[in-house]
Formats: sequence, structure tokens, C-alpha cells
Amino acid sequence: MSQTPPAANGPQIQGQMFLFRNPQLLTREKHGNLGVSRPERPFAFAEQIRAVPLTVSEVASAMKHFPIIFSDLENPQPLAVLGLIDEQNIFVNDAGEWDENVYVPGYLRRYPFALATDRESDPQNPRMAIIVDEAYEGIQAGGDLPFFDGDQPSDAMKQAMEYCQQYERDRMITQNFAKTLAGYDLLAEQVAQFTPEGGQAQPFAKYNGVEEKRLNELSDEKFLELRKSNILPILHAQLMSMGNWRALMDRRARRFNLTGEAVLKPLPKA
Repeated sequence: MSQTPPAANGPQIQGQMFLFRNPQLLTREKHGNLGVSRPERPFAFAEQIRAVPLTVSEVASAMKHFPIIFSDLENPQPLAVLGLIDEQNIFVNDAGEWDENVYVPGYLRRYPFALATDRESDPQNPRMAIIVDEAYEGIQAGGDLPFFDGDQPSDAMKQAMEYCQQYERDRMITQNFAKTLAGYDLLAEQVAQFTPEGGQAQPFAKYNGVEEKRLNELSDEKFLELRKSNILPILHAQLMSMGNWRALMDRRARRFNLTGEAVLKPLPKA
């Protein structure tokens, strides 16, 4: 993604941002007459993803609905699995709506906003600015929730900014969690299997997860370290979430009317 010149020496947008197609710094000069209205298909932006980042504060809620895995072994960021086999989020229905009574990860609730942080100029007191994805279908002139009220951010925008700031704090805590967890050598590549009706167990996903045997064999000293660092509940939640693999496969079968071996195969191309 190309860099965007900073507004009034503000933070720059660098690198890629997951799901953001045209991220821009939110400014009154450029976005003063714009706002957000609920689009016809509100979660269309997330309907073709198979996983989404989680913060550690979300794990207890997310474990009830999704398998939780880790991005890699060196920097194990928690992820919620949303789809299998195809690039299809099984929790977004054909109307572009998120399924009722299913937890919506904070990364998706935050969209189309995010926080840009400039730590290079002053690492101890970084400047922050709000980013908006201009490609989001809900952004329009005279939107129901305006970005600005005169020269100042609107009340709706202030709430969005507060949420982005809280999410950024949670994200930093999650980064520290990942750094600490990586030092314990408790994760390993694992394989999820599914047994179709009348068939034999077949692998359908590889992922990084907690190796329960390694966790149980930790020394008392290391185990106490984990407990004091508040990492232990997250590891147990990840292990408990593994029961959702079957539920996710069943959800895929119902969604696309699949039976038998077809449950484990990619959907036909349209």
C-alpha cells in the first residue's frame, strides 16, 4: 500500500492494514461533509475472510463460538477462525449480516476506523490520528452519523475514537502476551480432523495451538510464572475452543447444504 503524506505533520500510513482497501487519515478538510450510514450489506467487507485477529481481552467471549488459534510460533497472536476450506466467512450470511447471538470480534466492530500511531518522533508520547477506510460502502455525504460537527469531531466520531484508543491499548497488551508466550515453547503445529457420516477421519486444517502435554509437564516454577502473568486462563480457553472445530464444520454443511464427503471439499466455482 502506498504511503500517504501526513496531515499537519501527523502520523503516516505505512504497510498493509487487514481488510482496509483505501485507508486515509480522517481530516475535516477532506471528510468534513461525510459520515457513516448502515449499508445494505453491513458485513460484506468481512464475508471472504477465514480468520480475524483477537485481543486477549476477547478470548473468553470468542472461545464460545470460534476455534482460537495462533498466527505463528515466533509471534503467537490469537486469531478467531471464521471459515474453513474456502475463502468464506461462515458467520456472515447471504444478506451480508452477522449471524445473531454470535460474538463479533473487536477488529470488525472497529471497522472502518483504526488508529495511526507515530512513535518515531516521540516514543514516550506518541501522536495518534484516526484512519478511515474510504472504500467502505457505508461512507457517504450527509451520512446518518457524521464525522464532524462544525470544526470538531461529532459525538459519534468521539465514541469511535475512544473505542479505537481502547482497542489499541488491548492490542499492545496482546503483543506483550505473544512475546511472553513465545518464550515458553508451549505451542506446536496441529491438525484438525473431521469424520463425515459413514466415512473415516480426514484432516482439513493445520493450525498453531497449545500442546497440552507440554503445558502439563511444566515445572512448578514455570507454571506459577504463567499463572502470575495471567496467561494461563488464555491457554485453557484456547484448548477449550477446539471443540468448536466440529461446530464450525457443521455450520458450513448447513450453510451450503453439504453432506458426506462434500463437507470436506471446496465449494463449486460460480
